Amino acid sequence: MIAELFSVLAPVYLCIGVGYIWHRLGRRSDNELLADLCMNVGAPCLIFTSLVDLEVAASALGGLAAAILLAHALFALIGGLALRVAGLPPSSFLAPVIFPNTGNMGLPVALFAFGEEGLAYGVIFFVISTTAHFTLGQWAWTGRASLSQLARTPLSYAAVLGLLAMATDVSLPSWLMRTTDVLGDFTIPLMQFMLGVSLAELGIGNRTRSATVAGLRLGLGVGVGVTLAGLFGLSGAARGVFILDCAMPIAVVNALFAVKHGRPAGEVAGAVVISTTVSFLILPVILAWVL
Repeated sequence: MIAELFSVLAPVYLCIGVGYIWHRLGRRSDNELLADLCMNVGAPCLIFTSLVDLEVAASALGGLAAAILLAHALFALIGGLALRVAGLPPSSFLAPVIFPNTGNMGLPVALFAFGEEGLAYGVIFFVISTTAHFTLGQWAWTGRASLSQLARTPLSYAAVLGLLAMATDVSLPSWLMRTTDVLGDFTIPLMQFMLGVSLAELGIGNRTRSATVAGLRLGLGVGVGVTLAGLFGLSGAARGVFILDCAMPIAVVNALFAVKHGRPAGEVAGAVVISTTVSFLILPVILAWVL
């Protein structure tokens, strides 16, 4: 079991470490450019090819999607109540509690732990969570939701096209699949590299508030993930990926949204750093359990 865990997590941690060390050595990196490449080229291609190749019953896919949506709703409801009890403003910290890092960390862990099937389930979680981030997330930051950003996001169109191709079982030309395969392949290592760079860049503001938000994200993630996996009867790779993604640390993009919306960016960044660091310690335990 130890060897199996090491084979899954070592590539993830080492790739993140490369980005961290790269930044610490003072080497140049343009995370804004890399993020644009991932979100607008690599990730849409990865989503499309993963969905096209996914062989699963529509009912099973619908059950997983419903569980993911309910998980985010519970993160919002329970997280909002917990933040108020703790005396922390939801307008600053609710989005970090709701949205786990299903991209930089969730996708590679799903791939290395459960293979191509796990990657496909991870992609579904990533698409739903990202879509919610551009709608529900904007409401959490500003008090109003907007669909304009979602309409400009290639991820949503890639998901729709991938689901249509999967549902109709259409035979796509080899040149198209090879192109999307190649472009999608750079997404996961690039996301891991960016996470390492981001961790090296981010500082920690108020440690107590940051640690509270980080603990809430991780605790809620594990509790909701395990509970809903049982309620929805998830099994195999779908169950493992669902629990792991629910338990992921705070998505790094929340630190950028905090800056954009004038929230305490240092405290949000600190919560990202703390939750990610702690997840390096607890993720092997969760992974050993779901495997």
